[in-house]
Amino acid sequence: MNRFERQVILPGFGTEGQEKLRDSSVAVIGAGGLGSPILLYLAAAGVGNITVVDGDEVSISNLNRQVIFGEKDLGKNKAEAAVSYFSDKYSDINWKVVTAFISVENAKELLAPHDLVIDGSDNFPTRYLVNDACVLLKKPLVFGAIYQHEGQVSVFNLNRQSCQYRDLFPDMPSAAEVPNCSETGVLGVLPGIIGNLMALEAIKVLTGLGEVLDNRVLYFNSLNSETYDLQISPSFKARASAPSDWEAFSDTNYELACEGIETLNWDDAFRRAGHGTILVDVREPEEEPPLVCSALTKIPMSVLPQQLEKFEDAESIFFFCQTGIRSQKAALLIKSHFPDKATYSIKGGIAALKTNSRSNG
Repeated sequence: MNRFERQVILPGFGTEGQEKLRDSSVAVIGAGGLGSPILLYLAAAGVGNITVVDGDEVSISNLNRQVIFGEKDLGKNKAEAAVSYFSDKYSDINWKVVTAFISVENAKELLAPHDLVIDGSDNFPTRYLVNDACVLLKKPLVFGAIYQHEGQVSVFNLNRQSCQYRDLFPDMPSAAEVPNCSETGVLGVLPGIIGNLMALEAIKVLTGLGEVLDNRVLYFNSLNSETYDLQISPSFKARASAPSDWEAFSDTNYELACEGIETLNWDDAFRRAGHGTILVDVREPEEEPPLVCSALTKIPMSVLPQQLEKFEDAESIFFFCQTGIRSQKAALLIKSHFPDKATYSIKGGIAALKTNSRSNG
């Protein structure tokens, strides 16, 4: 008996559908709350080639929703831990691990070999970056997102008449407008539901089964279990704002375009630190791990607006938090009060520092 028997006997699917899955190649951006169920069901369904892209590490707060990880995975890179988990379950899948975040530097190389891209990221800069790369590559993109009690799913760039992400959100919102679940909270089951719907759309795109969410966005509310869908249409404004070629794509600073604050990685921050520079940890006192270094100032985000006087003598200010979300808000706040100061957010927060330290031995 074949493990795909229940799929093969399904009317409209058959051996042809199973062979299409086996021969398909999919890139999954993010192995977190959405990526976990996406990967679970793509692997179980028999997608033959899967690339997992994630530069983040597993933390204890992930475990209520990132169901492929457990306590033994804490501190591990998510892409590596995910592939290790599935390699023990299924021997017939070709896996590729990318232990870095997708960027303008690596997007073309990462996504070009694949038939389909699935965006399970949790921030606007990445969503616009992935969308724009898929448009340039003419790759279909399965999109999903969650915010508190609601989730949404769609398929972009399926054909020449299809919408893209910019048709849904023509204007880049800031991280301050819509934060991710690390700040707003989420019941673990919601990304499970949305991730499963994303996996379903991916299977439909790859096999031709059923009707894809092309030019439609499906919404699900977990408080009342209601769903509804919204028709969307291609927008001239959306097309005009997107990069027209790879050179323009490479020149786009997606973090700056979305948040309005320039970001630095840890290497750049340490290299540029000097006299007049302060490094500000805006995490709350109980957050781990601690960082010990010279010129470090600890000002939790919750009290930052009341301690503006601490920045009066600084020339450059580098903010960091756990993952890079609150530090964007902190940098925006300080920039509004001290527009002449060089103010930056450290991309990826303390999690990125841990990843960088590991990769450098």
